[in-house]
Amino acid sequence: MSELAILVGLQASGKSTFYRRHLAGTHVLVSKDLLRNNRRPARRQAQLIAEALSAGRSVAVDNTSPTVELRKELIDLGRAHGATVTGYYFSAKLADCLARNAERTGKDRVPEVGIFATV
Repeated sequence: MSELAILVGLQASGKSTFYRRHLAGTHVLVSKDLLRNNRRPARRQAQLIAEALSAGRSVAVDNTSPTVELRKELIDLGRAHGATVTGYYFSAKLADCLARNAERTGKDRVPEVGIFATV
């Protein structure tokens, strides 16, 4: 049975590191960060999730997913495809996320306003 893993937490809270260490060998990665040039990233994300789950593959969604509504959309999509849905919440202090983010370079670095807007 396939799984939809939803990684929830602030930017720079450890979601991507967790994916690489624990899920990369078994789950397809879907993230809006990978869809930056797409005009409708939420729609494309849903398509990618649906395609992978329909093919029997497990998926990890690496977004902040800060609201119940955003998570519900993902949960409903996973359930519609018969997947087990697992949420991983990354509790992190804002100051720690800001410090880790400051160490990032290029496109990996999130504008601080984006982190504050997610809180």
